[in-house]
Amino acid sequence: MIHYTDAESRTLRTAVFGVMVLVSHADPGPVIQERHAGLRALTELSPDLRVVLHAARVDLSGIPEEQLEERVLEALRTSAEVLAAKSPADAAGFPDAVEAICHEVAAADGQVAEVETAVIEKVRAALKG
Repeated sequence: MIHYTDAESRTLRTAVFGVMVLVSHADPGPVIQERHAGLRALTELSPDLRVVLHAARVDLSGIPEEQLEERVLEALRTSAEVLAAKSPADAAGFPDAVEAICHEVAAADGQVAEVETAVIEKVRAALKG
């Protein structure tokens, strides 16, 4: 099991759970269905990362709405760097797993809106650095 500092763990949780929030907020829909879809999609991540994500709750409520997107995208960029340094295997699969999570949340109501696709493109760009 790879050890992540508290700050690294918080960043990973902000990144992964934050993308769920960004996609969900882009096109308001059935929040409960979107939340469950995102949580089910966490299986796309490695078992080690799932342990980190479930170790503590992430609270995004303290981030002002107008800052949320940039904070989450920055957490994605930082997460990619942390994973590249500590777990190249996790780093290799992280972008696809996060994108799959985004798609699951977006499609939870049976359709993917243009605004959701735009958010997913921003997520993809952040993951590329």
